Amino acid sequence: MANVSIKFNGKEFLLSCEDGQEEHLENLLIQINQKFNSLKNDLGNLGENKLLLITAIKVLDEYYETKKKVDEKQKELSDLSKKFKELKSLIYEYKENKEKEMINLDKDLNDLKKAIDENEKKYAKILDTATNEISSFIDNLEDKNITN
Repeated sequence: MANVSIKFNGKEFLLSCEDGQEEHLENLLIQINQKFNSLKNDLGNLGENKLLLITAIKVLDEYYETKKKVDEKQKELSDLSKKFKELKSLIYEYKENKEKEMINLDKDLNDLKKAIDENEKKYAKILDTATNEISSFIDNLEDKNITN
């Protein structure tokens, strides 16, 4: 334990604190001294006990106002966190749906390619058949023209 000598309202006090917390304690006492002296200047000398009580009430009021603001911010943060989780869930759902859609589109594309290949083969076969028939027809005509 460390000991810190402080001056408050013109009186010396020796306070104990955890090792390493001396500077923090001194800063707190500076703040309390400022509040106490400010109230003393504003309200006059009401007596040390009454001024200490008013100072404590002021400090506690500031603490509760700050705590209230922190609680509000924590609620806002919690709400934002929930919205973020919902958004994240929607993004994963959207991604999953798009992946399924891409798989279906890929399947449709493969089916279309297969159909085009099959139709190309059928078209080539029809052309071959038509070409053979036309060639045969011409050959028959030429045979008839030669024999006539």
